[in-house]
Amino acid sequence: MYLVPLLLSLTVHEWAHAWSAYRLGDDTASKLGRLTLNPIAHIDPFGSLILPLLHIPFGWAKPVPVNPTRFRKGVNISTGMIITAAAGPLANVVLAVLCAVAFGLLARFSPDALHAKFGMAPLLLILIQINVTLAIFNMIPIPPLDGSRVVDGLIPYSWRPQWESIVRLSPILLVLVVIGSQRIGIISAPANYVVGLLMNLIGAIQS
Repeated sequence: MYLVPLLLSLTVHEWAHAWSAYRLGDDTASKLGRLTLNPIAHIDPFGSLILPLLHIPFGWAKPVPVNPTRFRKGVNISTGMIITAAAGPLANVVLAVLCAVAFGLLARFSPDALHAKFGMAPLLLILIQINVTLAIFNMIPIPPLDGSRVVDGLIPYSWRPQWESIVRLSPILLVLVVIGSQRIGIISAPANYVVGLLMNLIGAIQS
């Protein structure tokens, strides 16, 4: 019940990176077979399979390669990188909202399905939680997360030295974020807030 929605969520995330890059003129990911919703193309054996099967609530897929020099003429490289980076988390947000709408419709027209231990209802709830968490986690501005690419494209030139200092510390900072998410809810707290908003949406649809 966890592995399948995780693979689906990671696949949508990486596909969105590849699709946005392709729309901007970079066909690198497409030529490598990554412009697809087939999970097999995006699976990282350790991050996508082994960790979830060990019941570790953390995972990742193979990063989609983006070559900004292949963006079509007229596309600013910094802007293009911001778009391709933000596309993954945005796709997860869209998927979470769609799952909330689907759950609300299921609750309204087939309330008995909500009591099933396995089936569409619990799957949708897990998808909502996973996609919200993935979106928030990936927008943290620490390399190699997507948020760092957004910041890299927006940060003023005068702030570059400070930003480069943060980049050099990124492995340590990323470990601290992962530990903090387990200990003090750095990620789970905002994720639960957003999930709460989606639950309100579900309630509105259900009624």
